[in-house]
Amino acid sequence: MDYRRKRELSFLTIGLLFFLSGVEYAVILPTIWKYLQILDAPAYFLGLGLSAFSFSGLLSGPLFGRWSDVTRTTKSIILFSNVFEIVGNFMYFMGYSKWLLLASRLVAGIGAGAGSSIFGFLTRTTLPDERARVFAAVMACRQAGLLIGPAFNIFLRLCDFKLGPFIVNKYTSPGLFMCGMWLLLQCVVVLLYWDIPPLDSLPEHTALRRVRGQEEEEEERLMEAEDEDADAHSTVLSDQVETRLSGDEDPDPASSTEGRDPFQNFSASQEFLREEVVVLLTAQFITLFNQTALETMVTPLTQKYFGFGELGNSVMYSLCGVEVIGGFFLVRWLSRVLEDRAVLAVGLLICCGACVWCIIFLASPQGGFAVELTEFIIGVFLQLLGLPFVAVSQVSLFSKVTAEKTQGFSQGVRRSVGGLATILGPLWAGGLTGNLYVMLGMMLLLLVLIMIMMVLSYEKLVEPPVVQHAESSESGG
Repeated sequence: MDYRRKRELSFLTIGLLFFLSGVEYAVILPTIWKYLQILDAPAYFLGLGLSAFSFSGLLSGPLFGRWSDVTRTTKSIILFSNVFEIVGNFMYFMGYSKWLLLASRLVAGIGAGAGSSIFGFLTRTTLPDERARVFAAVMACRQAGLLIGPAFNIFLRLCDFKLGPFIVNKYTSPGLFMCGMWLLLQCVVVLLYWDIPPLDSLPEHTALRRVRGQEEEEEERLMEAEDEDADAHSTVLSDQVETRLSGDEDPDPASSTEGRDPFQNFSASQEFLREEVVVLLTAQFITLFNQTALETMVTPLTQKYFGFGELGNSVMYSLCGVEVIGGFFLVRWLSRVLEDRAVLAVGLLICCGACVWCIIFLASPQGGFAVELTEFIIGVFLQLLGLPFVAVSQVSLFSKVTAEKTQGFSQGVRRSVGGLATILGPLWAGGLTGNLYVMLGMMLLLLVLIMIMMVLSYEKLVEPPVVQHAESSESGG
C-alpha cells in the first residue's frame, strides 16, 4: 500500500476516533444530570462529573504528546489510551454510587489525552497551507458525533433489562454502548492506521513546502543564488516528492529520528511565553471556559423554563450539531481565502455578540413560552456559530507558531489549557445557575480581554518565515 493511501486511511481512522468522542459526549451529557439525581448526588456533582473528564485529560495530554514526539509514533498511544475509555465507560455503566460515576469520568478522561499526539501527528504530516482544512474536517467529525449521538439516545432510553448483576436502563446504557464502540475502534486502529513518516523526514520536504505554499518567496531567493538552474532543480525536487509520496515504500518513522532528541535544546519558557503563543493559549482557555459554562447551564435552564427531558435535550443537541458541522465546513472554505488570524477575529466578534444577547434576554427571561424559547434559540445559535471560527483558527495558528519537532507536547500543553477551562467552566456555571448576570458578565469580560489582546498582537499572529531555504539551495547547487 502506497504512502498516500496509508495517509488517507490513517486520517479516516482519526476522524472516526473524534466522531466517537462526540458520540460519547452526546449520549452521556443529556442523561448524567438525572443519573446523578437517582444516585442521590448533590447538585454540585454535575459540575464535578463534567470536570473530572477534563481534569484527567489535562494531566495525560502533555505526557502522551511527549511520548509521540520522542518516538514519532501514535498508533501504540491510541491503542493504549483507548483502554482507559473502555474501562471508564464500563465503570459508568456499573453506576453503583455517585463516587463510582465520578471515578468513571476520571478514567475515561485519561484516554482523551491522546488527542495531543493526534494533533501532533496531523501537524507533522500536513503542510501549513492545508492544515486549517484538515483540522476543520477532524473537528467536524466530532461535531458529527454530537449530531448523531442523540439518535442513539432515542433507542438507549428504551433499555430496561438486566445483564447479569447489572441493570441496563436509559441511564446506564450509554456507558455500555460506548464501551462497545471503543472496543470496535481498537480493531479499526489495528487494521487501518499507520504511523506514516512526518514530512520533515523526507529529503524533499523543503521543496514540497515551496511548491505548495511559498513559491514566490523561494523563487526570488533561488533566482538570486542560481538564476535559471535553480528553477530547474526545484522542478526536479518537486517531481521527486510526488514520486516519494505515491511510492510503494515509505521510510520507518522511528529511523528518521534515530539518535535525535527533539527536546535536546527545548525551552518551555521560550516556546510558550512568546506573545503570540500566550494570546492563542488565552483564546483557547476563554472560549472553552465560556462554551462549557453555557453547556452546564443549558440542561437545568431547559428543564426549568421549557420542561425538556432526556428526549428534548437530545433533539436540541442534535440540532446544535447540524449548525456546528455547517460552521466547520464554512470555516474550511473560508480558510482558503482568509488568514487564520482573520477567521479568529470573526469568531471572537460573534462570541461577544452571543454573550451580550444572553445577558439581555436569557439572564432574566420575560414574556410567554414562545418568546422565551425564541430568545433561547437565537442565543444558542449565535454561540455555536462562533465556535468553529475560533476553534479551527487558533489550533491551526498554534501549530504554525510552535516548533514542529515538539508539536505533540505543544499540542498537549494547548489541550491542557483547554482542559483547565473545561474544568473551571462547569464549576463556575454549576454554582451560578440561579444568578446568570454574574455568570454571563464574567464570560463577557473574558471575551473583551482576549479581543484587546488580539488587537495588540495581531501583527504577530502569522506563521514565522521558513529559515531552511538557504540550506536547500546550497545542497542543490
